[in-house]
Amino acid sequence: MSGKTRIVFLGCTKFSEELLATLFDIPQVEVSAIFSIPKTFSISYSKEPVVNTNYADLQTIAEQRGIPFFEVDSVPGKKLTDYTSQLQELAPDVMLVLGWYYMVPKSVRNIAKAGAWGIHASLLPKYAGGAPLVWAIINGETQTGVTLFKLDNGVDDGDIICQQAFPIEKEDTIKEVYAKATEHSKLLLKQALTNINNVTFTPQDKSKIEVYPQRKPEDGEIDWNWDPERIKNFVRAQTKPYPGAYTIINNKKIILWDIDIANNTLQIPTQKN
Repeated sequence: MSGKTRIVFLGCTKFSEELLATLFDIPQVEVSAIFSIPKTFSISYSKEPVVNTNYADLQTIAEQRGIPFFEVDSVPGKKLTDYTSQLQELAPDVMLVLGWYYMVPKSVRNIAKAGAWGIHASLLPKYAGGAPLVWAIINGETQTGVTLFKLDNGVDDGDIICQQAFPIEKEDTIKEVYAKATEHSKLLLKQALTNINNVTFTPQDKSKIEVYPQRKPEDGEIDWNWDPERIKNFVRAQTKPYPGAYTIINNKKIILWDIDIANNTLQIPTQKN
């Protein structure tokens, strides 16, 4: 490839917004178009419209920078495949899918010369699928990472471009771990896009892929039969900005944003730092 790397960007979250800003700082890159999803949108796993609690307004950014903007929503509105002619006209080198909720069909991925790339917040093939950072904290992992990879037909099973690991400290909540994942994701993008001609694709061993399910707010109920360490991990994995772990007392939902262990006994702090 010669000249600037032409990017079509797909995203709709605060994670997307931060990584999009990083692209503007890479001289070798040109963002040719931005595709996004509205804050309330339709998706196959829910009968009712879903609200994106991590939503970012990318349309305003597109307008400020004079970048073509397109919106995708399965019902009502347009799917990605409805924009095939526009994508072909844009002729992207790479399609970056960062903070996106819909599958990207092969027919769309293949429009980009180097395919569609995504970042998954785990060290693939570990923790493929939904909510990888939440699951890693719940399971008491002390390390996770981020993976830049080429999208394929399966769940996070495409060729790996590059990875970076980082620690999960004992007192880290999802907020701190999410921030680490974002910063390391920026480094991966700079590493790969500064010289796209040096990018290599390493196939995953698909027999080792661990696919975790997506999580819903109702999955946050605490089981008090768990040991104290697991309960603490469960709480810190789902605290703000996520909906929070909860318990039911006298038919009332009580959300626990923080919890400590002292003398092998759980304690709820009176004030969260």
